Parts: sequence; structure tokens; C-alpha cells
Amino acid sequence: MGKIGKTRTTRTLKTILFYAGALALCVPPLFVFVWMIMTGLKTGVQNISYPPEFIFVPTLENFRAVFEQYNFFHYLMNSLIIATLATAISLILGLPAAYSIAKYRQGRIGMLVLVARMTPFVSYLLPWYIIFRYLKLIDSYTALTITHLIITMPMVIWLMVSFFESMPGELEDAAMIDGCSRWQSFIKIVLPLMRNGIATSAIMAFIFSWNQFLFSLILSGPQTKTVPVAVYNFISYGKIDWAGIGAAATLIVLPVSVFAFFVRKSIVQGLTMGALKD
Repeated sequence: MGKIGKTRTTRTLKTILFYAGALALCVPPLFVFVWMIMTGLKTGVQNISYPPEFIFVPTLENFRAVFEQYNFFHYLMNSLIIATLATAISLILGLPAAYSIAKYRQGRIGMLVLVARMTPFVSYLLPWYIIFRYLKLIDSYTALTITHLIITMPMVIWLMVSFFESMPGELEDAAMIDGCSRWQSFIKIVLPLMRNGIATSAIMAFIFSWNQFLFSLILSGPQTKTVPVAVYNFISYGKIDWAGIGAAATLIVLPVSVFAFFVRKSIVQGLTMGALKD
């Protein structure tokens, strides 16, 4: 009985520590998220009042002003177009590259991909700016999509390599015995089996492209400005529109957060499957 009681106590302590750690990790970002939404629902005076007002009458005036005064819908469409293009191109080019790295054990190329992903993005800014300025592509979807590929493509490749490595080679061999070429087996056999990994890679690539600020700040203009850069417009010399920032930030974060919440199972399943190897 003593050992059983000790075991139960240990399990209880582990459970308490687990939930305490999870709570400690979740509360700070959740508090920031709630505070951001509250900021967008308050008036300008309420946002600068001290002590902060936690009980107030919410208003949607800030959200209306964001769309009417700052043309925020145009910025949302720019972010959607650029993130979709960057994600699609990353999948088209990254999936065959990841398959080749995994299939033919091209470890050095995989390491180069990892180095490209770990390199600070600011080191790419000056070369890209000079090139795109020479080509007259500043303030264009082409320039922003290409620069976003620096973020999305290495992520797709690095995530998908583990998926392709975990797939049994016998399935491809059987398809090739039945008359399929290597390319046909890749399209008809490999990719359908990797749908969870592809979905995970696409979701992660889209979110990172949607939230990208640095490249968009330098290479965008009035026609291609994205939502993270648009929020910067609410900060001017000697004045910060906290209500506008809260409303704009909510419009940026909320759709992606809701989408990630509903597809969280696919993301977890995809990352878990990619971690399993024979």
C-alpha cells in the first residue's frame, strides 16, 4: 500500500506540474491577445486612461475607421495574394526538392537549406533591394513574392524531408513494377500519402508569409503594402493611435488564429507523422 500511495502521489505531482507549466506558457500570450482585442474595442481616451479600464462599453468605430480612412481592405488583399503566391510556389518547387533530398540522401543540400532558413533575414535586404531597384520591381507583387520565398521554401523543404524519409520505399517500387515512371509514382503514390505533411507545410508557410514585416517594409509601396506594414502607419511623430493599432492588429491576427485553431489537429498530426521513422 505504501508503494501504491507513493506512486499515486508522484503521478498527482507530475499532473499538477504539467498543468501549471502549461498554464504558465498559455496565460501570457492569451493575455496579450485579449488586451489587443480590448484595445481595438475601446475609444482613444479609454486606451490612455490610468488605471486601465477593464469594464467598458465596446465600440466598433475603430474597425470602421480602419477600413474607411486607411483602406485596410486593400492591404488585406495584398497580404492574401502575396502569402498565397509564396505558399503555392514553395510547394511546387519545395516538394520535389524535399523528395530528392530524402530519396537520394543529399544531406549537404539539406544542410544548405537549413543554413538559408537560419540566416538573419536582414542580411538579404540590401542585395534584394539593389537587384529589384535595378529591375524596377520595387512595389510589385513579384519582388515581395520572391523575397517571401526565402522564408517559406526552406520551411516547406525542411518539414517535408522528414515525411519523405518516413515513407517506405516498397510502395514506390511496387508502382514502378506496375509501369509507373519515377515522376508518376511521385505524383500518384507519394504525394497523396503525404497530404498531412503537405497541409502542415502549407499552413506554416502561409502564416509566416502573412506575418512577414521586414521585407514588406523595405520593398513594398502604396500599391503592394501588406497589413503588418499598414499597422506601422498608425505610429507617427509624437502620436500613437492605440485604438487604431488594436483594431488593425486584431484584423491581422484573428483570422489566422481562428484558422490555425480549426486546423490544429492536422498540424499536430502532420508534425507527429513527420517525426516517425522506420
